[in-house]
Amino acid sequence: MAINQNTDPPPKPVRRRFLALLAGGALLAGGVTLNRLTRPVLVNPCRAAIPVKLLDSPWLKQAWAGIDPAALWDCHVHLAGIGDGGSGIEVGPQMSSVMNPVHYAQRLFYMNAGCAHDAPGAVDAAYTARLLNLCEAMPPGFKVMLFAFARFYDGDGEAHPEHSAFYVPNAWAARLAREFPARFEWVASLHPYSPTAVDELHQAVADGARAVKWLPPAQGMDPADARCDAFYRALAESGTPLIVHCGEEKAVAGGETAAFGNPLRLRRALDAGVRVVVAHCATIGDDVDDDGQLRPSFQLFLKMMAEPRASGLLLGDISAITLRNRSVDVIRVLLEREDLHDRLVHGSDYPLPGILPLISPSSLAAEGLLPPAAVGDLDTLREHNPLLFDFVLKRLLNWQGHSFAPAVFATRRIFTGPKA
Repeated sequence: MAINQNTDPPPKPVRRRFLALLAGGALLAGGVTLNRLTRPVLVNPCRAAIPVKLLDSPWLKQAWAGIDPAALWDCHVHLAGIGDGGSGIEVGPQMSSVMNPVHYAQRLFYMNAGCAHDAPGAVDAAYTARLLNLCEAMPPGFKVMLFAFARFYDGDGEAHPEHSAFYVPNAWAARLAREFPARFEWVASLHPYSPTAVDELHQAVADGARAVKWLPPAQGMDPADARCDAFYRALAESGTPLIVHCGEEKAVAGGETAAFGNPLRLRRALDAGVRVVVAHCATIGDDVDDDGQLRPSFQLFLKMMAEPRASGLLLGDISAITLRNRSVDVIRVLLEREDLHDRLVHGSDYPLPGILPLISPSSLAAEGLLPPAAVGDLDTLREHNPLLFDFVLKRLLNWQGHSFAPAVFATRRIFTGPKA
């Protein structure tokens, strides 16, 4: 597969559309305007090589201290594109039409964050090339786990593209991992209601899939439904972890299935012996507790972590916990709960760290969670390498002497079980 290694900023046509939509007011970051600051605040400049001076930053050196790069797999990385170049990616109507301005703007943000060029036949390749280049700037052994993304299915096991925000085929994720094994692993996305789901899981495992990813509110599966049982048995027998988004879903939408993101609905999978990773530690939204009361999804995640059935099976990934739409209190709790650190795993939710308005190192520093002196280096690093930025940011997080243990960043151990 020929990959375009150009990492220059996207050409003007896509930038004009991007800025025009922002100027129209569809999606602005708290009223911040471009002419008030010298540093980019909305559009990712997609800079290439990290400056040598920055590589000598004491903050970068501190971040890597005690970390084995070969043990560090970023377990939450999205593939994106428009379906050119044979990828098979599809963009649903909600994200491809200006008639849905918020979702359309989100897609432009994602593509800008991934530095995908608006070149005929090369958009998907540009996204992949940028991701590969970011990985090559990391120490040898570091890898990312690429997510496929299944369509929305109804209760009868029928796919509905019209309700699907986007679709990333398993074959595309598997192909990239096969062609770039030094940097890429892949994660299948399979809907348990599909009549061929178990057979597809066996094939995905044979093809090297390290896990399966679900986003129930957008894909329409209810983790507590008996229709998942056969799939759960196959997951448990193969030792394949299940990465499940829990809590409110902000990035994409599907059917009217928001309740499917309740962490408590994962009990059925745990009882079947499935190893489950709760994406983002359910750090946004509210869900119904056992007593019928509405409580923060994060609180329900912690409740689940304490249940006996979860021992040895339930984990959480720390992707997206630093986004502006999360409360800083959840970061403090996760830092303080050192008893959970061997059950937390690092993920970036790339390309989101490349969307400049979503993460504010200066705000985190003002909350006492980051050294103020590190903010400048972090801001510069993000413009060059959002993957490294996300890792360094989380390694530097500290609250009253509590920081994430190195075990949080030894993620490979979770995804190289009996089948490895």
